Amino acid sequence: MSTEPVVEESPYKGQTGLRRIWNAFNYSLSGLRAAYLNEDAFRQECLLAAILIPFAVLLPLPSLARALMVASVLLVLIVELLNSAVEAAIDRISLDRHRLSKRAKDIGSAAVLIALINVVATWSLILLN
Repeated sequence: MSTEPVVEESPYKGQTGLRRIWNAFNYSLSGLRAAYLNEDAFRQECLLAAILIPFAVLLPLPSLARALMVASVLLVLIVELLNSAVEAAIDRISLDRHRLSKRAKDIGSAAVLIALINVVATWSLILLN
């Protein structure tokens, strides 16, 4: 006799095909909207991206260099979204101070810092060739 709890899957997991793709797209837009409306750091990084990406595209550089510059900026947005998701999940569990919650949030913040350092390093190496 098993004493393991029954874990129910999300009812949305069973959808396939175009319906699943459409739903995933809408969930992604909702996530971007939520991050933009609720996360100051994400808004600041979006502003940075709005300045740097067009600049990178317009620079007279090889395509690969421009792609690396744009990718480094987009990586910051990706890491910030993941960091914000971790922080929201931790806050959902408990707003109490706990060393593991602090560790998880600090590690997420460190990931964003490394992504930002990557932008500076990538852009510097390309522009200062």
